[in-house]
Amino acid sequence: LSAGLLRQATYTTTRLGIYSVLLERFGGADGTPPPFLAKAAMGMTAGAAGAFVGTPAEVALIRMTADGRLPPGERRGYRNVFDALVRMAREEGVLTLWRGCIPTMARAVVVNAAQLASYSQSKQFLLDSGHFRDDIVCHFCASMISGLVTTAASMPVDIVKTRIQNMRTIDGKPEYRNGLDVLLKVVRYEGFFSLWKGFTPYYARLGPHTVLTFIFLEQMNKWYQRLFLSA
Repeated sequence: LSAGLLRQATYTTTRLGIYSVLLERFGGADGTPPPFLAKAAMGMTAGAAGAFVGTPAEVALIRMTADGRLPPGERRGYRNVFDALVRMAREEGVLTLWRGCIPTMARAVVVNAAQLASYSQSKQFLLDSGHFRDDIVCHFCASMISGLVTTAASMPVDIVKTRIQNMRTIDGKPEYRNGLDVLLKVVRYEGFFSLWKGFTPYYARLGPHTVLTFIFLEQMNKWYQRLFLSA
């Protein structure tokens, strides 16, 4: 839990903050939003930056989650996320904190291009339909659409990221050479559609997470505009 909270406090705040700034900076002077491809590019940029900042907490989270499944002699026994970060840096080197940074950033690029851009586009479509107002109902519907798109787009990259961060060293060699090696081995030994194995529980996690993220973000933006920008 401590690693999960630290990950959200670093990765999520960075990506949402950067995306909001870019969306406001490159929107039209009359408040019109930028086109979809521009939103996707902004999501990619925000996701890559957030992933780099959040990778140490991500590595700690992956290791702490997997610890209970290891044989007793191989368990790391981290007490909390800060103990994990300190011990990884001391025992394995500081760069270990960014192990799997490239696939993590690649996943974040895909996730945020899908999630942030699809949310903005879905919200804009719902408002333009005339059946919705800019309220929680609209935010909820747009978030559920965004969660579905994000799940489909991100699961293969998520498998690569997780397996690289949790890989073992066998006979002095890492289990996987790179992200492409992970994908090829998964498809060869487990089948192509195994890249989306567990789609329903993944969406059951990501859907509510996406809904809560954007509902809170929208409400906080409104409070910020009301309390500070309109003062």
